[in-house]
Amino acid sequence: MNEKIVNKIGWFASFMAISMYFSYIDQIRLNLSGQTGSIILPIIVTINCTAWVLYGSLKPRKKDWPIIVCNAPGIILGIITAITAIRW
Repeated sequence: MNEKIVNKIGWFASFMAISMYFSYIDQIRLNLSGQTGSIILPIIVTINCTAWVLYGSLKPRKKDWPIIVCNAPGIILGIITAITAIRW
């Protein structure tokens, strides 16, 4: 397959992953209003996204920017979601 097409698929997948992680904003809002959700999923998401960011950053030849970009919001929002599920 053409490398340009594969790269576009990678960035599309990154956009979709970011959209998925931004859905945590609604859960954070619910947590803050007293309707707390599970803490398990945001912890697992944070660990998973951290592993993917490390993988994309530490590749020997070239950083994998679609993987790094799409998983960075998952780390931040996963941590915030987990904290708000505990504290509120």
